[in-house]
Amino acid sequence: MTNAPATPSPEAILLVGGKGTRLRPMTVHTPKPMVPAAGVPFLTHQLARARAAGVEHIVLATSYLAEVFEPYFGDGSSLGLHLEYVTEEEPLGTGGAIRNVASRLRSGPDDPVLIFNGDILTGLDIRALVDNHRTTGADVSLHLTRVPDPRAYGLVPTDELGRVTAFLEKPQTPEEIVTDQINAGAYVFNRSVIDSIPADRPVSVERETFPGLLAEGAHLQGMVDSTYWLDLGTPQAFVRGSADLVLGRAPSPAVPGRCGDRLVLDSASVALDAKLTGGTVIGRQARVGAGARIDGSTVLEGAIVEEGAQVRDSLVGAGARIGARTVLQGAVVGDGALVGPDNELRDGVRVWCGADIPAGAVRFSSDQ
Repeated sequence: MTNAPATPSPEAILLVGGKGTRLRPMTVHTPKPMVPAAGVPFLTHQLARARAAGVEHIVLATSYLAEVFEPYFGDGSSLGLHLEYVTEEEPLGTGGAIRNVASRLRSGPDDPVLIFNGDILTGLDIRALVDNHRTTGADVSLHLTRVPDPRAYGLVPTDELGRVTAFLEKPQTPEEIVTDQINAGAYVFNRSVIDSIPADRPVSVERETFPGLLAEGAHLQGMVDSTYWLDLGTPQAFVRGSADLVLGRAPSPAVPGRCGDRLVLDSASVALDAKLTGGTVIGRQARVGAGARIDGSTVLEGAIVEEGAQVRDSLVGAGARIGARTVLQGAVVGDGALVGPDNELRDGVRVWCGADIPAGAVRFSSDQ
C-alpha cells in the first residue's frame, strides 16, 4: 500500500505596491511594508507567518519605491523562502497587480494561490483558509472578519454555508448594513481565476473581479476568522500594531526578542531611570535620555529622545530628535526632524521629515 502524495504547499502573492499616502510622513522615504514594526520591516512578519503556514514561494508585487525590497530580502533564503519580485510600471490596482505577476507562478490551473494585502496585521489561520478553500471547492475564498462599525469597509454577506452572496461597498445608512462581515484582505484564488483577470490595465478585485465572478455564478467562499486583525493604514494604527506585536497580542515568529512591555534593539542606549512601557520599541543606535517616559510608541533607528521627554502612542522617525521635556501624544515625527525642548504635540499632529521646530514653539494651554 502506498501513501497518498502530500498536498503541495500553495504559493503566494504579496501586494506591496501602495504609496502609503495615509501613513505619511512615515512613507516618504520608505514603502509602507518596509516601515519597521516591532523592530523589523512589517513585511518580515507577513513573510514569516506565511512560511510558518507552509508557503515556500512568494512573489512580491511592487511599485512605489520598488528598489528597496530586493536589497533587503534578497532571494528569501534567510527566511526559508524563495522570493521573486515584479514591479508595476503603472499603477494597476489590486486585480491588475495580481494578474501582472501571474507569469512567475508555478501553479496549475486548479491549484490554490494565496494573496495577501501588504498592510494587514492579522492572526489569520492561513492553513485553515487554504483547507476551507479546497474542501468547499471554491473558485475564490476570502478571509472575512467582523468589525463593530463596518461603514468604512466593503461588506461581504454570506449564506448559511459561508458562500458569498454579495459585495456591498461602504454602506452609510442603517438599512445598508446587512452584516458586520468585511473583506479582511487575504484570499485564495484558483490559478485559473488569476489568468482570467484582464492584463495590462488597472483592475480592482473588490469592485470588478469579485462582483463579476459572482454575476457569472462562480463559487466565492467566505471564511470568518475573528482572531487579531488590524488595518495598518494610519500612523496611529501602525504604532498600535507594532506595540501589539511586542506585547504578544498579535502573533508573529519574526519579533526579534521576547514579548513584553518593551523591545530595545542592539546598540540602542536607554538611561537607567527611563521608563518604557506598552510595547514600546527602541531602534538600533537610538538614545533615550534620563527620566524619559515612552509608552506604546516606536522610536526608530538613530533617533534621540532627550531627558524628561514624554512620548505616548507616537512614532519617532529615523534620526529624529525629541527635545528635553517635550510631550508627544498620538504624534508622528518624520525621519530627521528636530523637535526642540518644551514642545507639546498632540492628537494626530504630523511633523514632516527634516522639519525643525524651535524650543517651546508648540504648546497647549493647561485648560485644554
